[in-house]
Amino acid sequence: MDRRPALAPAVAEVRRAVREALEPLDADGSPSVIVALSGGADSLALAAATAFEAPKLGFRPLAIVVDHRLQPGSAEVSACAADAARLLGMDAHVVGVTVDGADGPEAAARSARYRALTETARARRAAAVLIGHTLDDQAETVLLGLARGSGAASLQGMAASSELDGVTLLRPLLGVRRETTRAACAAAGIEPWEDPHNSDPRFARVRVRERVLPTMEAELGPGVAEALARTAEQLREDAAAFADMIDEVIEDIVEHAEAGISVSAAALAANPAALRHRIIRHVVMSEFGQSLTRTQTLAVARLATGWTGQGPIHLPGCSARRNGGRIEFTAAGTAGADA
Repeated sequence: MDRRPALAPAVAEVRRAVREALEPLDADGSPSVIVALSGGADSLALAAATAFEAPKLGFRPLAIVVDHRLQPGSAEVSACAADAARLLGMDAHVVGVTVDGADGPEAAARSARYRALTETARARRAAAVLIGHTLDDQAETVLLGLARGSGAASLQGMAASSELDGVTLLRPLLGVRRETTRAACAAAGIEPWEDPHNSDPRFARVRVRERVLPTMEAELGPGVAEALARTAEQLREDAAAFADMIDEVIEDIVEHAEAGISVSAAALAANPAALRHRIIRHVVMSEFGQSLTRTQTLAVARLATGWTGQGPIHLPGCSARRNGGRIEFTAAGTAGADA
């Protein structure tokens, strides 16, 4: 009796993760899914699994290779990645982008890459864009957020499913280790490209990957990366619960005011500190599109909890001041903000 060769465990794990991510999608209205392909082991393992699983669920897989044009030979690397996708049975296209921005090359490249992916997804009416971030990437993201002291939002890491400019982004491999994607490529006979930026110690993420996490594993024992990823998932659940609470509370305590918005000081003070601070940040972000630091948030909160007649607090894009029983947020440059 003929027997098919056993499926390598790494290949099976990656395929299962992709299948579980794709199953909730509707293939009728959006028949294609896009894989963001760099040519590295993570995205190649993702592409191989998507090429196998997507057609069974009614989707046509398409690989998009974004050429950032930041390294010599990037066009050849991008072409090779596209060829690898075609060998897997997928359509593949290379999209060149121009990287510029004031936030540094890494952030600018990320913005250009996501812009190219979302524009392509909308043009092709794709059901989702699949991105090859792994559990290791998630752990690194949490550690970097912790080091920067940027609060619970950054410690939530990356979402398995999110929306960007009306496009669904899926990260099926957030529960899969990087060593598994490499093993999946090896088992499938796929040769990944090694990005030199991934070993360049000038980048903080590389130092976390090659020095910090291995040291933590050596000193604290195995399982640190998994623990960090679980922490991100738990904080994301907490954030979702807080978001629901904010939606319920905000309708009762917020009113639109001339040139801005106002919040009941008494109602704000009556809420737990964690919810109070989130409401303040939510109001400023939704009304003025600005993020507040913790110091700024606490200063606004004191207008409700420690009112002693202090004057307006100048914030990014707006000002906050106590007016009777309400805290008024007004756009920068208006009469209320300058009072």
